[in-house]
This record gives sequence, structure tokens and C-alpha cells, in this order.
Amino acid sequence: MILKTFIEPPIDNNNYLIIDEESKEAALVDCSAVDGDINEELERQGAKFKYILLTHGHFDHIAGIRPEVNPSSAERPQIVMHKADLGWLEKANQYMPMFGMPSITIPKIDIFVQDGDILNLGNMEIKVIHTPGHTQGGVCYLADGKLFSGDTIFREAVGRCDLEGGDFDQIVESIENKIFTLPPETLIYPGHGRMTSVEWEKEHNRFM
Repeated sequence: MILKTFIEPPIDNNNYLIIDEESKEAALVDCSAVDGDINEELERQGAKFKYILLTHGHFDHIAGIRPEVNPSSAERPQIVMHKADLGWLEKANQYMPMFGMPSITIPKIDIFVQDGDILNLGNMEIKVIHTPGHTQGGVCYLADGKLFSGDTIFREAVGRCDLEGGDFDQIVESIENKIFTLPPETLIYPGHGRMTSVEWEKEHNRFM
């Protein structure tokens, strides 16, 4: 796997570009801004978008989904999300002006995923893990020993649960039963902040 991280304003979201080295199929985990650097990296690697994998429907994770996100591609990448977050997606433009962001055309979701689904990126398998708590449709994506956790878990913290659909008890249950059961060496790539690991979070996450 080729993995590149792009930190996008205005809330410093981590967007992760993952590329299968053999097939050169690519996926972007969350899409917070239209970033020319992402397209330059695709061209440099000779890769082509297959998926945009949304961890949840909050505006700061979907704001960059528009035709310009991959102008060099003849085919639009398939947009992937859990159906339970459609409500958040549909009201994204209510929140954009609060952060000085322009309104967007609400994207069409091509693939609705559920817990345990497998997506193929070339020869790589990406497993969907449903982790409600931050939102009801929050998911993590597991590929090649790496967990892309969105806003479910951060380094020594968890996602906020005070917004509509949030539930602290539920996010703790998701982390304990879905994330902490993964091998301890599993690396965690969160939606904001630094990388961590299952082993580190089991020992140091003060919310668990």
C-alpha cells in the first residue's frame, strides 16, 4: 500500500490517499477540500481514483467532493458511506458558512456500506467496521493492518458525542468491541491529529 496524508483546512482534517501498488487503484478516505496536491500525487503515481470512502457525514469530511476533486479522471470515483449518516450529508450546507466555506452540491452516494462489508482496491481488501457513537453512521476502514478511524477514536481521545446522533456510551462500546479487538499492532489513522495504535490506546486513552 502507498499511503499519503493530506491535512486540509479549516479544521485540519486528515484525508488519506491509499493506492494499491500493483493495480494503481486509489481511494481517498474522507474528502475535506479540493486539493491540487492530491491530484498531483495521483498523477505522479500513475494512479486512478476508484473510491472516496467517507467515515461519516459531517460537513468537514465531505466538503471537497465535487467534480474538480479528480479532473484528470474520465470516471468519477464511487462515493461510499453508511446510510445512517444521510441526514448529516443532506444538511452539510447549513454548517459551511459558519467556517467560511462555500456551499457545495450535495454528493450522490454510490455505495452504502454496512458492518463487515469488503471493498476491493486492486488486490487489497478494505473492511468496513461500523462504529456508531460520534454519529450513527460512523465507520472505520481497515486495510493492510491500518485502521482509518474518522472521528471515532483519536490519539488518547474519542470523538465528540454532543451533536445530534452522538452517544458516548455507544462510542465506548464501538471502540471496546470493534477497535480494541483488533491486533495490538494495528495502526490507527484518525480524522484529526496524530497517528496512534490499538496497543497505545488500550493503555493510554483516558476516555476508555
